[in-house]
Amino acid sequence: MIVASLAFYLFSFMAVIGALNVIFQRNPVHSVLWLIFTFFNAAALFVLLGAEFVAMILVVVYVGAVAVLFLFVVMMLDINVVVIREGFLKYLPVGATIAVILLAELAIVAGGWTFADRANVLRVVRTTSEVSNTEALGRVLYTDYAYLFQASGLVLLVAMIGAIVLTMRRRPGVRKQKISDQVNRSSKDTVVVVQVEPGKGLS
Repeated sequence: MIVASLAFYLFSFMAVIGALNVIFQRNPVHSVLWLIFTFFNAAALFVLLGAEFVAMILVVVYVGAVAVLFLFVVMMLDINVVVIREGFLKYLPVGATIAVILLAELAIVAGGWTFADRANVLRVVRTTSEVSNTEALGRVLYTDYAYLFQASGLVLLVAMIGAIVLTMRRRPGVRKQKISDQVNRSSKDTVVVVQVEPGKGLS
């Protein structure tokens, strides 16, 4: 228990440090790297809680896809930090209002916490320990929340189609590849046989 507690406090402290550096770093690339560091520490906390599936999803999805995507976007866009900070004071009241609302919601949630009965906790632990964390999550996801899971898949499909449609803009003067024309072309249209007379080159 002592080792688990020390590991919990260590990963929690490192996650908080990483989150603060994401906000206060001047270089956007450094912010993304600190974000990846924070995700790894959060995944370690999930492992300590026994939610290894959530930890794996956090590393694979957020670190392997989202954070890397952020990193490439930041590096390709060449963001001008000076221009972004010009409107800081303009939007400061709105940001402060949202921050106060979020803190109030966290205070309400923290004030509503209650300690569960030890008998109920032991019963839940005993029933969930019979199966793995991934299997228990799969049973709940594909039984009680099957329709919601399918609906979320449709939402992601619509978002993917929308992203593809937005990138397929027709602009004048831009040559694009036409697969149908390439497949349907014949050798007569693409290959020209030239008879070269001996002693004479191509003029």
